[in-house]
Amino acid sequence: MSKTKKPTKPQKTQKPQKPPRLDINGQPLHWLVRPVTIKLLWLGGIALLALVTWLGTTVHPHATFGFEATLGFYSWYGFATCVVMVVFAKLLGVLLNKKDTYYDQ
Repeated sequence: MSKTKKPTKPQKTQKPQKPPRLDINGQPLHWLVRPVTIKLLWLGGIALLALVTWLGTTVHPHATFGFEATLGFYSWYGFATCVVMVVFAKLLGVLLNKKDTYYDQ
């Protein structure tokens, strides 16, 4: 009886694991600054904004002014307020900026 060799299946090769991303000190990145986490936070924030806006359609607004009763008013109002605060902070930084040699004198 002759022994015939069975055809061997090609072995599955494992994908090489990516090394962890490191900061400038050689430490692994904090979980809040990892690209995957940032993407998930953006998606979660957008989903939360959509949910809150959708929930606004289920509650009858007792608006003082007519524009307050529009769909998503408080979402847009909060966003616009945030933009105004950032612009104000940038302008304030420009006005209060001192030269690099201010404390040398």
